[in-house]
Amino acid sequence: MTRGFRIHTALVALPLVLGLAWGTPTAAQNADTGPAVAEVAISTAADAPTWSRDVAPIIQRSCQQCHRPDGIGPMPLLTYEQTVPFAPLIRYRVQQRIMPPWHLDKTVGIQEYENDISLSDDEIATIVQWADAGAPEGDPADMPPPVEYPPAYEWELEAELGPPDFVVRSEPFTVVANGQDQWWDHTVEFEGLAERRWIRAAEFKPSYPLGVKVVHHGHVRFVQDGYRMELVGMGVGKRWDKLPDGMGKLLLPGPAQISWGLHYFPIGTAVPDDVVEAGVWLYPPGYEPELSSSGEQRHLIDGTFRTGPRARDLIIPPHGHLTLEHAYVLDQPALLQSFRPHMHMRGTAMSMEAIYPDGRREMLSRVDQYNHNWQIAYIYEDDVQPLLPKGTVLLFHSQFDNSANNPINPDPDQWVLFGARGVDEMSHAWVGVTYLTEEDYQRLLRERTRLASDEP
Repeated sequence: MTRGFRIHTALVALPLVLGLAWGTPTAAQNADTGPAVAEVAISTAADAPTWSRDVAPIIQRSCQQCHRPDGIGPMPLLTYEQTVPFAPLIRYRVQQRIMPPWHLDKTVGIQEYENDISLSDDEIATIVQWADAGAPEGDPADMPPPVEYPPAYEWELEAELGPPDFVVRSEPFTVVANGQDQWWDHTVEFEGLAERRWIRAAEFKPSYPLGVKVVHHGHVRFVQDGYRMELVGMGVGKRWDKLPDGMGKLLLPGPAQISWGLHYFPIGTAVPDDVVEAGVWLYPPGYEPELSSSGEQRHLIDGTFRTGPRARDLIIPPHGHLTLEHAYVLDQPALLQSFRPHMHMRGTAMSMEAIYPDGRREMLSRVDQYNHNWQIAYIYEDDVQPLLPKGTVLLFHSQFDNSANNPINPDPDQWVLFGARGVDEMSHAWVGVTYLTEEDYQRLLRERTRLASDEP
């Protein structure tokens, strides 16, 4: 659904992310990597990778979106002077694939994603060799041009699309300094548009500088006379949605309501009267896209009961494990744009598999290192977006680990049940879906077949 390589950021409950994203290596880790922040010995081999030539391009592409002065990373990594004290820590986090945050299983499923910031084995080896050689700077003339990032208080999409066509705002909410999760669910009246229009993109923007630290995730929806449409969903690591060219979401004319669902987490400092904004970009008046998208749709994996309370089967004993599954049958063809797992602190893995009408099975995507501190949408490149015929079964699996082996488990001695707090559990997948007519499905299938036949 989105374009470009960058991960959507500036949305994070910092106490959760900073301690767990970088943290401090253990004594055993330090034996291998050295101290987290250290003076780096200047003893380099002549052929060792250098910051200017080899490492800076990697850091630019995969790290600096967060690690800049107003980003969510705990330190900026824009220059050699800023980066070199952290070379041992960077080496460890990169080698362990903790950073950059990209939690997909690289051994199964689709591997072509528009927002992929993960490092290849060669890139990881480059950073490790650079740190082991004393983190040499090299020739500053080899440095790539600096990347210009918009300030955190501006719209990320504005550089590409211009200012949004309209902006909606939440009602103010005060986040307490200390306590458990807080929610702010409410609706705001929306005067509406004079004619029906098609949405091409939308972005979620918390206030700066404190709002970006307390908003963990949220949803903004357009509601009108039974018509309900997701404007944009966000989470740590995902700030905006941008549909491919020729695809849009329908915005009906007339008065409506904007429904807000915001999940806050206190950070030790009170945040009074926080207001979140959502910007919407429209196609020109009169434009009719080829395909009408539903955007991100929630697929419950903990709601398998048709009657009674939701998630009665989500019960995890102390030091125990749990696997849930749920299947959805497509009653019309569909084209999938993205996959975004959502669980809480005991969640560790989630997969989405297609079972075709002829019995074939295909693993589409599997996240095997899920981390609740990040809510990343994995966005398929256009040519590999799953194109599914009517009758396809989408089979979801989610896994939970309530043992001490789970590094973000707050208390393995507790029973864990369904609930909205981070210390409770839930399980669903947000999947970017565009439902198709049979005619559109056959047309897209022919195009895929033709493109495949043109490949060498």
